[in-house]
Amino acid sequence: MSVSQRYLDAWESYWRETSDAPGEAIWDSDPSLTAVPHCDILLPHADPALPVVDLGCGNGTQTRHLATRFARAVGVDLSHAAIEHARRADTEKAAEFEQLSLVDREAVRALSERVGDTHVYMRAVIHQSEPQDRPVVAGAVATLLGTRGRAFVVELTSASRAVLQRASQDPGGPPAKLRRVFDHGLKPAGASDEEVPRLLTEAGLQILDSGDTTLPQTEYLADGTRIDLPARWFVLAPARGA
Repeated sequence: MSVSQRYLDAWESYWRETSDAPGEAIWDSDPSLTAVPHCDILLPHADPALPVVDLGCGNGTQTRHLATRFARAVGVDLSHAAIEHARRADTEKAAEFEQLSLVDREAVRALSERVGDTHVYMRAVIHQSEPQDRPVVAGAVATLLGTRGRAFVVELTSASRAVLQRASQDPGGPPAKLRRVFDHGLKPAGASDEEVPRLLTEAGLQILDSGDTTLPQTEYLADGTRIDLPARWFVLAPARGA
């Protein structure tokens, strides 16, 4: 199974036209706002001696922080251009990065065989995946956990659409970083609030904990307000008997 050519081209073009400057991608927030508090939620459930895989790592900002909290960190992304960004940014070689499509079941299994049971960090991947791919993405999380891994998954909720709509209606139109997302055909907040937990449990995952949060962006409204997108997080384990 593979993603559509349209979807692949959208992500490749987005990352090819993104500079190495921190924060140019609208979701490239500082780890202090994202991976740091997310690790604080995950680690009480997770053995830090196991590795962690960052699914949809983009330019690797969060992956590099994960490498300070777990024994080994691997970032994977559909886009070759994103992985090139991540490798250039990781000047201290703290993490490993490779191109991988989460809907390529064989590639996911091969990664699982290489790293063994691993924790998973996935920030805002299901919501922008194409509908037919979302169950397979959730399945990739379950495959990688094995029997001992735990996952932290955070996804935008439907309330984020109102925030994005408000941003798009600013007098000058969408702010530049958000406009780039739309211009490349990327579609945020596509999954329903009910769909995400259903996909996770149907993939053989048990929800250990969950809660509401926001995903701070690196863009601002015309009035100077930072765009913070409503989201929900889940801590997951392999379902008993799965």
